[in-house]
Amino acid sequence: MDKLSLVLVIIGAINWGLVGLFQFDLIAFLFGGQAALVSRVLYTIVGAAGLWSISLLFTGHERHEEHMHAHADGASI
Repeated sequence: MDKLSLVLVIIGAINWGLVGLFQFDLIAFLFGGQAALVSRVLYTIVGAAGLWSISLLFTGHERHEEHMHAHADGASI
C-alpha cells in the first residue's frame, strides 16, 4: 500500500508541476476536464494517497531501522 501511495503522490506531483509550469492539467486533458467524473475520482484517489503518505513520515524511518537490525542480527549468526 505504501508503494502504491507513493506512486500516486508522484503522479499528482508531476501533474501539479505541469500545471505550475505550463498551465496544463494532464489528468483533465486525458479524462475530459477537471469537472469530469473520472478526473474527480482520480484527484480524490491521489489526495487519499497523499494523506496515507503522511504516515510514511512517521513510520518509514522506524521500518528502515528494523530492517537494518534484522539484517545485522542475521549476519552475525
